[in-house]
Amino acid sequence: MNLKAFLGNTWEWWSQRLWPQLRSPLKAGLAAGLLTALATLALPNEYKSEARILPADQRGSSLGSATAAAAAATVGVSIPGQESPDVAFVDILNSRSLRVRLLETQFTYKVRTWYFGGDQARQGSLFDYLEQKNIDRALRVLKEKVKVTRDLKTKLITITMETTSPQLSQQVTQKLLHLLDDFVVNRSQTRGGAKAQFSQKRLVEARQEAAEAEEAYRSFLDGNRNFLMSPDPSIRLKGIRLDNEFKLRSQILTTLAIAREQALMEEKNDMPILNVLDEGNLPIEKSGPNRASMVVVVTLLSMAGYWALMNRAWLSTRFQGSSSEESGLTQA
Repeated sequence: MNLKAFLGNTWEWWSQRLWPQLRSPLKAGLAAGLLTALATLALPNEYKSEARILPADQRGSSLGSATAAAAAATVGVSIPGQESPDVAFVDILNSRSLRVRLLETQFTYKVRTWYFGGDQARQGSLFDYLEQKNIDRALRVLKEKVKVTRDLKTKLITITMETTSPQLSQQVTQKLLHLLDDFVVNRSQTRGGAKAQFSQKRLVEARQEAAEAEEAYRSFLDGNRNFLMSPDPSIRLKGIRLDNEFKLRSQILTTLAIAREQALMEEKNDMPILNVLDEGNLPIEKSGPNRASMVVVVTLLSMAGYWALMNRAWLSTRFQGSSSEESGLTQA
């Protein structure tokens, strides 16, 4: 068979057998795709902003993880193994208390309600933007929009927020970073902070005790300057006791002052460092919806459904025949 005959047979098969079968399904699919394309224009664009943080490595045996663990315990989460502070950071970012504060935060942003619509300036809380009846429903919706992931190998934490406003997505992402930093640094009770508070309180008491011992010793010396040369043993013993007490209180005061300075330094070193790699970008390109995919899927499904409807008798016979053959094989 030459090429000309082959092409002729192919064209005849296409024009007389295949095309009549596909013409109506194709028209139905294109109509459904066109309607879907028009319908998707009513869907607002979604914009995703991302922030990335990398917790610093621990700088000592009691550093970094102590604060993160205490902060996580405050919000009611547990840290298996407490390997590094980044594990606690994920739990803190997902905690209810932090997200309630996020929902109550006021934002100023612009939003476009549909594809060809103009930008509308809005100001309000994130709770108002989500338009939910109560805080529990808002938290469930927020859980779908805010994603916090952690890379097990690099310990990199990624925060993503997706809304219909580029400005709002960026502001929410940056606010989450600020809330995390504020919670960890300013609100967590660290071991160094507890030591510093105790040392400060004890130092005040020691200063008062040293002042009282100094005053008692000075009063004694006013009338007994050469008490060591006194023939009265009780005077010599009292002078020695007051001298030893004054020296002891002075030594305790010096030791507590040094301990307080060390506790203050430990408190500063005990705070984890958030290395913010990306503070949250202002998205330009939309992240969704994928209108082209919707149109293609609806078009193909409509074509397949319309073709099946046209050939339902043939399909029914075909499936019944297959079922009969399977039954015969089973009986045999």
